[in-house]
Amino acid sequence: MIRRKGREIALQILYQKEITKNPLEETINIYKTHFNIENEKALEFGEELVRGIVERLDFIDGLIKKHVPSWPFERLNLTDKNILRIAIYELFFRPEIPEIVSINEAIELAKIYGTDDSPAFINGVLDSIYKKELLKVEANSRW
Repeated sequence: MIRRKGREIALQILYQKEITKNPLEETINIYKTHFNIENEKALEFGEELVRGIVERLDFIDGLIKKHVPSWPFERLNLTDKNILRIAIYELFFRPEIPEIVSINEAIELAKIYGTDDSPAFINGVLDSIYKKELLKVEANSRW
């Protein structure tokens, strides 16, 4: 439950950052000021996710663009884009989180915060990234 709430917090912070264009620290501080987060561990996890995502945003967005070539990146639904960012960050940079958990959690976030089409879209993009990118990286690291 802590990690799911942390992912929700990360989604909200990322969304706010993209809408306001404020620097990361300012966005996090505004979020903390306006939301009473009772679970400090969830907030901590959410902040870790956001900081990691922002640090690796070019890599993460590059994967999204590569696996959604038929849709302009700028026109992607902002919620879907940020759910994908969270899941991709977890898939590639949080090895302690099983891949299936990251994908399933992204689909659950899409069911709650996205459109009717979001869960299938998120699932399809993450499945493609998992099969075409992550498994390749894992196979190459074994040799």
